[in-house]
Amino acid sequence: MKKVHVKTGDTVIIMSGRDRGEKGKVLAVSPKEGKVIVEGRNMVTKHVKPRKMGEQGGIIKAEGAIYASKVQLLCPRCGKPTRVAHKVYEDGTKERVCAKCGEAI
Repeated sequence: MKKVHVKTGDTVIIMSGRDRGEKGKVLAVSPKEGKVIVEGRNMVTKHVKPRKMGEQGGIIKAEGAIYASKVQLLCPRCGKPTRVAHKVYEDGTKERVCAKCGEAI
């Protein structure tokens, strides 16, 4: 399994593609594929068949997966896209911090 630099619930900014510069919250992470799903971004149309009696079918819009390398984490304090740094404390606990300002994420 590959390691992904973002977690579910993080706020990220999209660095390239059609939605470049857009911010969003990470809904799901797929480390095996190296992809993430960002809320309200990379919308794709899906053709859905009705599965049960009375269920509506048709064309729906849903979020598509984006490669994790195309997104960067947003720092809550400085508001800039940043890499994730790690800080290890004396008691052995590890914490993710902003590489630019040092604020805990």
